[in-house]
Amino acid sequence: MTLTIFHSGTVAAGPGGHGPDEPTALAVDDGVITAVGSAALALLGEADETVDLDGGYLSPSFADGHAHPLFGGLEDLGPQIRSCGSVEEIVESVRAWAAAHPEAEWIIGASYDATLAPDGLFDAAWLDAAVPDRPVLLRAWDYHTVWATPAALAPAGIPAETPEPALGRIVRRADGSPLGTLMEPGAIDLVLAVAPGYSLEQRVAALQAATGKYAAAGLTWIQDAWVEPDNVEAYIAAAVQDRLDARINLAFRADPLRWPEQPPVFEAARRRVGELASPLLTAGTVKFFLDGIIESRTACLLSPYADAPAETGLPNWDTTQLHDAMAAFDRLGFQLHLHAIGDAAVRMALDGLEEVQRRNGGRDRRPVIAHLQVVDPEDIGRFAARGVVANFEPLGACADDVMRLLTIPRLGERRAELQYPIASLARAGVRVSFGRDWPVTGHHPVPGLATAVTRQTADHAPEGGWLPNERIDVETALDAFTSGDAWQALAEQDWGALRPGMSAGLVWLSQDPRSVPEGELSAVGIRGTWLAGRRTFTGSTTLRP
Repeated sequence: MTLTIFHSGTVAAGPGGHGPDEPTALAVDDGVITAVGSAALALLGEADETVDLDGGYLSPSFADGHAHPLFGGLEDLGPQIRSCGSVEEIVESVRAWAAAHPEAEWIIGASYDATLAPDGLFDAAWLDAAVPDRPVLLRAWDYHTVWATPAALAPAGIPAETPEPALGRIVRRADGSPLGTLMEPGAIDLVLAVAPGYSLEQRVAALQAATGKYAAAGLTWIQDAWVEPDNVEAYIAAAVQDRLDARINLAFRADPLRWPEQPPVFEAARRRVGELASPLLTAGTVKFFLDGIIESRTACLLSPYADAPAETGLPNWDTTQLHDAMAAFDRLGFQLHLHAIGDAAVRMALDGLEEVQRRNGGRDRRPVIAHLQVVDPEDIGRFAARGVVANFEPLGACADDVMRLLTIPRLGERRAELQYPIASLARAGVRVSFGRDWPVTGHHPVPGLATAVTRQTADHAPEGGWLPNERIDVETALDAFTSGDAWQALAEQDWGALRPGMSAGLVWLSQDPRSVPEGELSAVGIRGTWLAGRRTFTGSTTLRP
């Protein structure tokens, strides 16, 4: 038994607790919170360890309601192209990496900025000129698009005469030949099927690196929102080898083309994880991609795209199969996690959840609809009735280059004003959780916290915020990153708040975010992170605009 006393700072008292009488100390014994405030201070003389908060803020640790840690960790293994500011920089980075790694059969990397080429379309010839002797496959930052060279397309069987896949798009030149840009799994998987995979050790190391990054950002729980059964072994190995610095819940991806054969596979994987009895690994969720993304016009909209009047998106499921699949996995006790970007996909998700309840009866499901980029106002009132957890990735809720150059032209000005209705759903009594969607966006929660509050870019534009009616206050944003994610995880009795008897998931912030000017929120630093009382990060990390 180890008694640790945190003192000389502000201890988060929970929603509505902001005031002069907030506690300044907290006691943790054997990983469990045992006392808060004066009761904790009274134990100071008995402590095995003390942590001087130095005027900082002790909060429930952050969580991530929608992320892809394995993908994020694997990015370190290829050419580093995320920071490249031009096509030329990407090509040079790939060329240099290929030259330094002559043993690599394929050059695989991520994540390039889709705004760097007109309309987000990238030509295979640009990469082929730099690396003509080996296949090159790069993911865009959205992970719904890839850029591939002819040497990667050929073994995948993608010549000019290849028909359009059922659930994807092959962007073509005027003569019908593939340009080199592939969209959505139906097209992307053709190449991934022939590309070499990663070894078990590489995947375990990627998970270790990813959860280490999360720990340094103050996080202790992650919803991995895209897990293929082939990767379950890596998660189990990482847990067995004690190489995880955060809890992870696995969400298995339901495949529209073969979902009827997946229930026993997912059940077996869940059973294996359960038998492991690791406090850091669970497998209770099934993920449905209902649509794609707006920037590639694959998100499903109720009316056509503003810049493509014949298109309304690319649905991944038809109504009958979606309802059957959702009901089947729900009957097995899996939580449903639904990717829905466009307003039509959001409506499809809500309709599906109503059908699940009609077929399977009522219970505490806590289904998650993630992203919710465009929501028709008529659907706002439907969320609370279905007990939906509205999971947002708030870093996207600003007028950045992607929004200005790709998203708004696709949606049109009127519909663009319906994006990321965080405040509207919170006012409607909906439980809101936050995620980062890393590596689609950055893994650190503080910039997302700042964006949710200000609706501004890192350089504080526009004044007053973009769609300011959807701004939320700091306490609501903190709640979404902590107790909101705990509610999503069905773990609100275990973590997500600082109360005696709860697991000590803690983050020590350099400042109280509620007392920091909104324009300076991004400067709040992480001084330490604790997972069930075990310190997983020591030091100081601060992200500045």
